[in-house]
Amino acid sequence: MFITKRSLARRTFLRGLSATVALPFLDAMAPALTAAPVAPKRLGFVYFPNGAIMDSWIPKTAGSGFEFTPTLAPLAPYRDHLTVIGNLARAGTTIGDHAVAAAGWLTGVYAKKTEAEDVLAGPTIDQIIARQIGQDTVFPSLELATEDFTGYIGGCTPGFSCTYMNTLCWAGPTSPLPMEINPRVAFERMFGRAGSIAQRQARQSEDRSILDSVVEDAARLRIGLGARDRNRLSEYLDQIREIERRIERVQTHSNSAELAIDTPQGIPESFEEHAALMFELQAIAYQADITRVVTFMLSREASQRTYPQIEVSEPHHTISHHGNDPQKKAMNARINLYHMQQFAKFVEKLRTTPDGDGSLLDHSLIFYGGGMGDGNAHATDPLPLVAVGGLAGAGQRHLLQPPKTPVANLWIGIADKFGVNVDHLGNSNGVVSI
Repeated sequence: MFITKRSLARRTFLRGLSATVALPFLDAMAPALTAAPVAPKRLGFVYFPNGAIMDSWIPKTAGSGFEFTPTLAPLAPYRDHLTVIGNLARAGTTIGDHAVAAAGWLTGVYAKKTEAEDVLAGPTIDQIIARQIGQDTVFPSLELATEDFTGYIGGCTPGFSCTYMNTLCWAGPTSPLPMEINPRVAFERMFGRAGSIAQRQARQSEDRSILDSVVEDAARLRIGLGARDRNRLSEYLDQIREIERRIERVQTHSNSAELAIDTPQGIPESFEEHAALMFELQAIAYQADITRVVTFMLSREASQRTYPQIEVSEPHHTISHHGNDPQKKAMNARINLYHMQQFAKFVEKLRTTPDGDGSLLDHSLIFYGGGMGDGNAHATDPLPLVAVGGLAGAGQRHLLQPPKTPVANLWIGIADKFGVNVDHLGNSNGVVSI
């Protein structure tokens, strides 16, 4: 135990006129001669669209010590924190394909077919768990994405509302939650106080940081901290400022060549930078206990994004219907790998971020997967899904379930791991534990 000059409440904030900044865990929050606090459990869901080339995803053997497949290879450094769950299925049929894939992943239901406002799905497991474990955080949950197809004619599944593809998260059966795609808006929500758009724009035009208003409060806090806490606080504030600078650098970019739709102002032109910023925001939200539950849609179902940076010039959705053409399958597998590489960077960030007696990764359970198996067939099973983190059980396991096991069974088991009792979810018919 590190002796500190003063003790702090876990929910201590730096406050200023334009910012309220939650703090990471400091030694001063666990005074000497007291029992070490238990680090909170964090939960995350990261979704990728349009299915996967399953031959490049599924390990050849079940059990422990499997050989990493090409798509899973970026996660090999985290084998001790990795579990692959096989043979899971989502509810319904291929009718409704992309819409029901997204809407059914965390709900276990087959979404109602409607193009009107009478949508019906949810609730999602992230929101069920967040209602209980998010009561002591700034936000019970965060919902993030990189694309929004609202109003994009021809981009949604015929017969189904675009709502189903624009969110993974439902507070209730008729209550879809919006997912924020703009890093600036997400950043301001996490750290900025209420203020007019004009006030925020003025600060940005003058190259002032959102942290400027908390400088004095931070200086007062440092006086009473030990050396390690002072260093940790400085590193944390530097991280926030670096994220802010990166957001500012892309603030004026728009009309990305990677998208088939116009990109709103403030959205990074580069998909890789956009994803990286969103992952950075998730990591710092966990670190500061701003939230313990995050759901992130890395890309939307039926996304027509192209990836020239990996020499894939055809739209993702188009080549997901590869018709067993070897060249298209290879391009699709390349996208799957590229997405996994972005996720692996996030896992590394969690691994290297101190948290209590370990790292954020030690105290997290992050799922990476999608609501569609073979994208060419819009297959409902087997779904691609991995769990990463210290809460994912014994490492490097391929847990092969009986064929067509509802993915909802897994979500019930995960709820129990977080101390939340869920008797039934969607089409669940049992419990899968990891």
